[in-house]
Amino acid sequence: MPKSRIRYAVAGLGYITQVAMLPAFAGASRNSQLAALLSGDRTKLRALGRRYGVAQLGGYDDLRRLVAEDLVDALYVGLPNTMHRDLVVAAGRLGVPVLCEKPLATTLADCRAMIAATRRLPGALMTAYRLHFEPGYLAALDAIHSGRIGKPRFFASQFSMQVRPGNIRTRAELGGGPLFDLGIYCVNAARHVFRAEPVEVMAQLTRGADRRFRDVEEMAQVLLRFPGGRFASFTCSLGASDASNFQVWGVAGSVRLEQAYEMAGAKTLIVEHMSRGALKRNESRFAKLDQFAPLLLAFSAAVQDSREAAPSGKEGAADVRVLEAIFESGRRRASVRLPPLPFSGRRLSRADASTIEAHAKPVLVRARAPSR
Repeated sequence: MPKSRIRYAVAGLGYITQVAMLPAFAGASRNSQLAALLSGDRTKLRALGRRYGVAQLGGYDDLRRLVAEDLVDALYVGLPNTMHRDLVVAAGRLGVPVLCEKPLATTLADCRAMIAATRRLPGALMTAYRLHFEPGYLAALDAIHSGRIGKPRFFASQFSMQVRPGNIRTRAELGGGPLFDLGIYCVNAARHVFRAEPVEVMAQLTRGADRRFRDVEEMAQVLLRFPGGRFASFTCSLGASDASNFQVWGVAGSVRLEQAYEMAGAKTLIVEHMSRGALKRNESRFAKLDQFAPLLLAFSAAVQDSREAAPSGKEGAADVRVLEAIFESGRRRASVRLPPLPFSGRRLSRADASTIEAHAKPVLVRARAPSR
Protein backbone atom coordinates (compact mmCIF):
# COMPACT_ATOMS: atom_id res chain seq x y z
CA MET A 1 0.00 0.00 0.00
CA PRO A 2 1.24 3.54 -0.72
CA LYS A 3 2.60 5.30 2.35
CA SER A 4 0.34 8.00 3.79
CA ARG A 5 3.41 10.13 4.55
CA ILE A 6 6.79 10.23 2.84
CA ARG A 7 9.63 10.09 5.39
CA TYR A 8 12.49 12.49 4.67
CA ALA A 9 16.13 12.57 5.54
CA VAL A 10 17.33 16.18 5.51
CA ALA A 11 20.98 16.60 4.51
CA GLY A 12 22.69 19.87 5.42
CA LEU A 13 21.68 22.03 8.38
CA GLY A 14 22.72 25.48 7.18
CA TYR A 15 20.71 28.69 7.10
CA ILE A 16 18.09 27.81 4.48
CA THR A 17 17.40 24.40 5.99
CA GLN A 18 17.00 25.81 9.49
CA VAL A 19 15.04 28.94 8.65
CA ALA A 20 12.74 27.43 6.02
CA MET A 21 12.80 23.69 5.33
CA LEU A 22 12.70 22.18 8.81
CA PRO A 23 9.78 24.37 9.98
CA ALA A 24 7.96 23.63 6.70
CA PHE A 25 7.27 20.02 7.69
CA ALA A 26 4.55 21.27 10.05
CA GLY A 27 2.68 22.78 7.10
CA ALA A 28 3.22 19.70 4.95
CA SER A 29 2.28 17.07 7.55
CA ARG A 30 -0.56 15.81 5.37
CA ASN A 31 1.88 13.72 3.34
CA SER A 32 5.41 14.52 4.58
CA GLN A 33 7.35 13.61 7.72
CA LEU A 34 10.77 14.67 8.99
CA ALA A 35 12.47 11.37 9.82
CA ALA A 36 16.25 11.94 9.88
CA LEU A 37 18.86 14.70 10.01
CA LEU A 38 22.26 14.37 8.31
CA SER A 39 25.15 16.74 8.99
CA GLY A 40 28.84 16.84 9.83
CA ASP A 41 28.09 19.15 12.77
CA ARG A 42 27.20 17.19 15.92
CA THR A 43 26.08 20.32 17.79
CA LYS A 44 23.50 21.10 15.12
CA LEU A 45 22.35 17.48 15.00
CA ARG A 46 21.75 17.25 18.73
CA ALA A 47 20.05 20.64 19.09
CA LEU A 48 17.81 20.33 16.04
CA GLY A 49 17.05 16.67 16.72
CA ARG A 50 15.70 17.67 20.14
CA ARG A 51 13.74 20.61 18.72
CA TYR A 52 11.98 18.61 16.02
CA GLY A 53 11.77 15.28 17.83
CA VAL A 54 14.03 13.45 15.37
CA ALA A 55 15.86 10.42 16.69
CA GLN A 56 17.74 9.41 13.53
CA LEU A 57 20.87 11.61 13.44
CA GLY A 58 24.05 11.00 11.47
CA GLY A 59 26.52 11.97 8.80
CA TYR A 60 25.90 11.93 5.07
CA ASP A 61 27.21 8.36 4.77
CA ASP A 62 24.44 7.23 7.13
CA LEU A 63 21.91 7.50 4.31
CA ARG A 64 22.81 3.94 3.29
CA ARG A 65 21.97 2.65 6.78
CA LEU A 66 18.69 4.58 6.91
CA VAL A 67 17.64 3.05 3.60
CA ALA A 68 18.72 -0.46 4.60
CA GLU A 69 16.67 -0.20 7.81
CA ASP A 70 13.65 1.22 5.90
CA LEU A 71 13.63 4.45 7.91
CA VAL A 72 13.40 7.01 5.08
CA ASP A 73 11.67 7.28 1.69
CA ALA A 74 13.12 10.51 0.28
CA LEU A 75 16.01 12.95 0.68
CA TYR A 76 16.17 16.74 0.83
CA VAL A 77 19.58 18.18 -0.08
CA GLY A 78 20.41 21.58 1.39
CA LEU A 79 24.19 21.35 1.07
CA PRO A 80 26.55 23.88 -0.58
CA ASN A 81 26.14 23.87 -4.36
CA THR A 82 29.25 21.88 -5.28
CA MET A 83 28.23 19.06 -2.92
CA HIS A 84 24.89 18.31 -4.57
CA ARG A 85 26.04 15.86 -7.22
CA ASP A 86 27.77 13.30 -5.03
CA LEU A 87 24.93 12.94 -2.54
CA VAL A 88 22.16 12.96 -5.15
CA VAL A 89 23.91 10.30 -7.23
CA ALA A 90 24.49 8.21 -4.11
CA ALA A 91 20.82 8.54 -3.17
CA GLY A 92 19.76 7.55 -6.67
CA ARG A 93 21.84 4.39 -6.47
CA LEU A 94 20.14 3.56 -3.17
CA GLY A 95 16.71 4.05 -4.76
CA VAL A 96 15.93 7.27 -2.88
CA PRO A 97 14.18 10.11 -4.76
CA VAL A 98 15.60 13.57 -4.09
CA LEU A 99 14.32 17.11 -3.55
CA CYS A 100 17.42 19.24 -4.19
CA GLU A 101 18.05 22.92 -3.56
CA LYS A 102 18.80 25.27 -6.44
CA PRO A 103 21.04 25.55 -8.29
CA LEU A 104 20.68 21.87 -9.04
CA ALA A 105 24.48 21.77 -9.49
CA THR A 106 27.28 24.05 -10.69
CA THR A 107 27.80 22.36 -14.07
CA LEU A 108 25.47 20.93 -16.69
CA ALA A 109 27.46 17.68 -16.63
CA ASP A 110 26.72 17.29 -12.91
CA CYS A 111 23.02 18.01 -13.50
CA ARG A 112 22.85 15.33 -16.16
CA ALA A 113 24.56 12.79 -13.88
CA MET A 114 22.02 13.56 -11.14
CA ILE A 115 19.08 13.23 -13.51
CA ALA A 116 20.40 9.93 -14.86
CA ALA A 117 20.93 8.51 -11.35
CA THR A 118 17.34 9.23 -10.28
CA ARG A 119 15.31 8.99 -13.50
CA ARG A 120 13.71 5.60 -12.75
CA LEU A 121 12.66 6.47 -9.20
CA PRO A 122 9.16 7.54 -8.11
CA GLY A 123 9.24 11.33 -7.97
CA ALA A 124 12.72 11.18 -9.54
CA LEU A 125 14.57 14.47 -8.92
CA MET A 126 12.84 17.75 -8.05
CA THR A 127 14.56 21.15 -8.10
CA ALA A 128 13.45 23.24 -5.12
CA TYR A 129 12.10 26.28 -6.97
CA ARG A 130 9.92 27.59 -4.15
CA LEU A 131 8.47 30.44 -6.22
CA HIS A 132 6.71 28.00 -8.56
CA PHE A 133 4.00 27.72 -5.88
CA GLU A 134 4.02 31.34 -4.61
CA PRO A 135 0.74 33.24 -5.30
CA GLY A 136 2.25 36.68 -6.04
CA TYR A 137 4.88 35.28 -8.40
CA LEU A 138 2.28 33.18 -10.21
CA ALA A 139 -0.13 36.12 -10.40
CA ALA A 140 2.58 38.12 -12.18
CA LEU A 141 3.11 35.34 -14.73
CA ASP A 142 -0.64 35.00 -15.15
CA ALA A 143 -0.96 38.74 -15.85
CA ILE A 144 1.81 38.48 -18.46
CA HIS A 145 0.29 35.48 -20.21
CA SER A 146 -3.33 36.63 -19.97
CA GLY A 147 -2.99 38.99 -22.92
CA ARG A 148 -3.61 42.14 -20.88
CA ILE A 149 -0.23 43.64 -21.80
CA GLY A 150 -0.13 42.06 -25.26
CA LYS A 151 2.81 39.95 -26.34
CA PRO A 152 5.73 40.33 -23.88
CA ARG A 153 8.74 41.95 -25.56
CA PHE A 154 11.40 42.52 -22.88
CA PHE A 155 12.17 41.65 -19.28
CA ALA A 156 14.40 43.48 -16.78
CA SER A 157 15.32 42.41 -13.27
CA GLN A 158 17.54 43.31 -10.30
CA PHE A 159 18.46 41.03 -7.42
CA SER A 160 21.10 42.07 -4.89
CA MET A 161 22.18 42.04 -1.27
CA GLN A 162 25.21 42.74 0.92
CA VAL A 163 26.72 39.33 1.72
CA ARG A 164 28.43 38.70 5.05
CA PRO A 165 32.23 38.30 4.85
CA GLY A 166 33.20 34.64 4.86
CA ASN A 167 29.73 33.37 3.94
CA ILE A 168 29.75 30.30 1.66
CA ARG A 169 28.49 32.56 -1.14
CA THR A 170 31.98 34.11 -1.24
CA ARG A 171 33.77 30.76 -1.63
CA ALA A 172 34.38 29.47 -5.15
CA GLU A 173 35.03 25.88 -4.04
CA LEU A 174 31.49 25.71 -2.61
CA GLY A 175 29.82 27.19 -5.70
CA GLY A 176 29.53 30.76 -4.46
CA GLY A 177 28.96 33.99 -6.36
CA PRO A 178 25.91 36.04 -7.33
CA LEU A 179 24.89 33.99 -10.37
CA PHE A 180 24.38 30.67 -8.59
CA ASP A 181 22.74 32.34 -5.59
CA LEU A 182 20.72 35.20 -7.13
CA GLY A 183 21.03 35.27 -10.90
CA ILE A 184 19.47 31.84 -11.28
CA TYR A 185 16.15 33.29 -10.07
CA CYS A 186 16.29 35.92 -12.82
CA VAL A 187 17.13 33.31 -15.47
CA ASN A 188 14.29 31.07 -14.35
CA ALA A 189 11.82 33.96 -14.28
CA ALA A 190 12.81 35.12 -17.79
CA ARG A 191 12.43 31.60 -19.19
CA HIS A 192 8.93 31.36 -17.73
CA VAL A 193 7.96 34.84 -18.90
CA PHE A 194 8.77 33.93 -22.51
CA ARG A 195 8.09 30.19 -22.13
CA ALA A 196 11.21 29.60 -24.15
CA GLU A 197 14.92 28.90 -23.83
CA PRO A 198 17.41 31.67 -24.68
CA VAL A 199 19.48 31.35 -27.84
CA GLU A 200 22.26 33.87 -27.09
CA VAL A 201 23.96 35.25 -23.98
CA MET A 202 26.03 38.37 -23.41
CA ALA A 203 27.47 39.05 -19.97
CA GLN A 204 29.91 41.16 -17.98
CA LEU A 205 31.26 39.99 -14.63
CA THR A 206 33.21 42.00 -12.07
CA ARG A 207 34.89 41.43 -8.72
CA GLY A 208 35.75 45.02 -7.83
CA ALA A 209 38.16 45.82 -5.02
CA ASP A 210 36.16 44.46 -2.06
CA ARG A 211 38.12 41.75 -0.22
CA ARG A 212 34.95 39.67 0.14
CA PHE A 213 35.16 38.87 -3.56
CA ARG A 214 38.68 37.56 -3.95
CA ASP A 215 37.36 34.15 -5.07
CA VAL A 216 34.05 34.94 -6.78
CA GLU A 217 32.40 37.67 -8.80
CA GLU A 218 30.68 40.47 -6.93
CA MET A 219 28.30 41.40 -9.73
CA ALA A 220 27.01 40.23 -13.11
CA GLN A 221 25.18 42.15 -15.83
CA VAL A 222 23.48 39.82 -18.32
CA LEU A 223 21.53 40.08 -21.57
CA LEU A 224 19.65 37.05 -22.90
CA ARG A 225 18.19 36.88 -26.39
CA PHE A 226 15.13 34.69 -26.85
CA PRO A 227 13.51 33.44 -30.06
CA GLY A 228 11.19 35.94 -31.70
CA GLY A 229 13.42 38.96 -31.09
CA ARG A 230 12.72 39.13 -27.33
CA PHE A 231 15.23 40.19 -24.68
CA ALA A 232 15.80 39.68 -20.96
CA SER A 233 18.35 41.67 -18.96
CA PHE A 234 19.27 41.41 -15.31
CA THR A 235 21.83 42.52 -12.76
CA CYS A 236 22.70 40.46 -9.71
CA SER A 237 25.13 41.46 -6.98
CA LEU A 238 26.36 40.30 -3.57
CA GLY A 239 27.82 43.72 -2.84
CA ALA A 240 24.92 46.16 -3.31
CA SER A 241 21.92 47.26 -1.28
CA ASP A 242 18.83 45.07 -1.35
CA ALA A 243 16.87 44.77 -4.59
CA SER A 244 14.46 42.05 -5.68
CA ASN A 245 12.16 42.82 -8.59
CA PHE A 246 11.35 42.19 -12.21
CA GLN A 247 9.33 44.05 -14.83
CA VAL A 248 8.03 42.88 -18.18
CA TRP A 249 6.92 45.18 -20.98
CA GLY A 250 4.48 44.00 -23.61
CA VAL A 251 3.15 45.74 -26.69
CA ALA A 252 0.25 47.18 -24.66
CA GLY A 253 1.39 47.49 -21.05
CA SER A 254 3.70 46.21 -18.32
CA VAL A 255 3.81 43.97 -15.25
CA ARG A 256 6.08 44.70 -12.27
CA LEU A 257 6.61 42.50 -9.22
CA GLU A 258 8.33 43.97 -6.14
CA GLN A 259 10.07 41.64 -3.67
CA ALA A 260 9.80 39.16 -6.51
CA TYR A 261 12.29 36.57 -5.29
CA GLU A 262 12.11 37.04 -1.51
CA MET A 263 11.00 34.62 1.19
CA ALA A 264 10.21 37.41 3.68
CA GLY A 265 7.85 40.34 3.29
CA ALA A 266 4.84 41.01 1.11
CA LYS A 267 5.01 41.11 -2.68
CA THR A 268 3.48 43.97 -4.66
CA LEU A 269 2.20 43.39 -8.19
CA ILE A 270 1.59 46.39 -10.48
CA VAL A 271 -0.12 45.86 -13.84
CA GLU A 272 -0.49 48.73 -16.31
CA HIS A 273 -2.33 48.12 -19.57
CA MET A 274 -4.34 49.94 -22.21
CA SER A 275 -8.10 49.55 -22.06
CA ARG A 276 -10.45 51.46 -24.40
CA GLY A 277 -7.73 53.96 -25.16
CA ALA A 278 -6.82 54.67 -21.54
CA LEU A 279 -3.98 53.40 -19.39
CA LYS A 280 -5.28 51.45 -16.41
CA ARG A 281 -3.21 50.64 -13.32
CA ASN A 282 -3.96 47.82 -10.90
CA GLU A 283 -1.95 47.13 -7.75
CA SER A 284 -2.19 43.98 -5.61
CA ARG A 285 -0.36 42.87 -2.47
CA PHE A 286 0.42 39.30 -1.51
CA ALA A 287 1.23 38.45 2.10
CA LYS A 288 4.26 36.43 3.15
CA LEU A 289 3.53 32.68 3.08
CA ASP A 290 5.39 29.44 3.70
CA GLN A 291 7.22 28.82 0.39
CA PHE A 292 8.79 25.48 1.40
CA ALA A 293 5.85 23.41 2.63
CA PRO A 294 4.40 23.43 -0.94
CA LEU A 295 7.65 21.90 -2.20
CA LEU A 296 7.31 19.04 0.26
CA LEU A 297 3.63 18.53 -0.53
CA ALA A 298 4.26 18.45 -4.28
CA PHE A 299 7.29 16.16 -4.11
CA SER A 300 5.68 13.73 -1.66
CA ALA A 301 2.58 13.52 -3.87
CA ALA A 302 4.76 12.75 -6.89
CA VAL A 303 6.59 10.02 -4.98
CA GLN A 304 3.30 8.53 -3.82
CA ASP A 305 1.90 8.62 -7.37
CA SER A 306 5.14 7.29 -8.95
CA ARG A 307 5.40 10.23 -11.36
CA GLU A 308 8.13 12.76 -12.08
CA ALA A 309 7.89 15.75 -9.77
CA ALA A 310 7.77 19.31 -11.06
CA PRO A 311 9.80 21.49 -11.14
CA SER A 312 11.94 18.63 -12.37
CA GLY A 313 15.66 18.03 -12.59
CA LYS A 314 15.41 18.98 -16.26
CA GLU A 315 14.14 22.41 -15.23
CA GLY A 316 17.10 22.86 -12.91
CA ALA A 317 19.51 21.74 -15.64
CA ALA A 318 18.01 24.23 -18.11
CA ASP A 319 18.97 27.13 -15.84
CA VAL A 320 22.48 25.78 -15.20
CA ARG A 321 22.94 25.49 -18.99
CA VAL A 322 22.27 29.23 -19.24
CA LEU A 323 24.55 30.03 -16.30
CA GLU A 324 27.41 28.14 -17.95
CA ALA A 325 26.96 30.28 -21.06
CA ILE A 326 26.94 33.43 -18.91
CA PHE A 327 30.27 32.48 -17.31
CA GLU A 328 31.72 31.69 -20.74
CA SER A 329 30.53 35.02 -22.14
CA GLY A 330 32.02 36.87 -19.17
CA ARG A 331 35.40 35.14 -19.58
CA ARG A 332 35.54 35.65 -23.36
CA ARG A 333 33.96 39.11 -23.27
CA ALA A 334 31.87 38.04 -26.24
CA SER A 335 28.38 36.76 -26.92
CA VAL A 336 27.76 33.03 -26.66
CA ARG A 337 25.18 31.25 -28.79
CA LEU A 338 23.09 28.43 -27.37
CA PRO A 339 21.59 25.66 -29.51
CA PRO A 340 17.80 26.13 -29.86
CA LEU A 341 15.86 23.85 -27.51
CA PRO A 342 12.17 23.37 -26.65
CA PHE A 343 11.09 24.99 -23.39
CA SER A 344 12.15 22.72 -20.52
CA GLY A 345 9.63 23.89 -17.91
CA ARG A 346 5.97 23.31 -17.31
CA ARG A 347 3.50 26.14 -17.87
CA LEU A 348 3.03 27.77 -14.49
CA SER A 349 -0.34 29.29 -13.59
CA ARG A 350 -2.23 30.59 -10.57
CA ALA A 351 -3.75 27.12 -10.23
CA ASP A 352 -0.34 26.02 -8.85
CA ALA A 353 -0.48 28.55 -5.99
CA SER A 354 -0.34 27.40 -2.37
CA THR A 355 -1.43 29.50 0.61
CA ILE A 356 0.09 27.84 3.65
CA GLU A 357 0.60 30.37 6.42
CA ALA A 358 4.12 31.51 7.21
CA HIS A 359 5.73 30.21 10.39
CA ALA A 360 7.65 32.22 12.96
CA LYS A 361 11.39 32.52 12.35
CA PRO A 362 13.15 29.86 14.40
CA VAL A 363 16.20 30.36 16.58
CA LEU A 364 19.22 29.35 14.51
CA VAL A 365 21.88 26.89 15.65
CA ARG A 366 25.39 27.81 14.46
CA ALA A 367 23.97 29.48 11.33
CA ARG A 368 23.47 33.08 10.22
CA ALA A 369 21.57 34.89 7.49
CA PRO A 370 23.76 35.38 4.40
CA SER A 371 23.19 39.13 4.21
CA ARG A 372 24.33 41.76 6.67
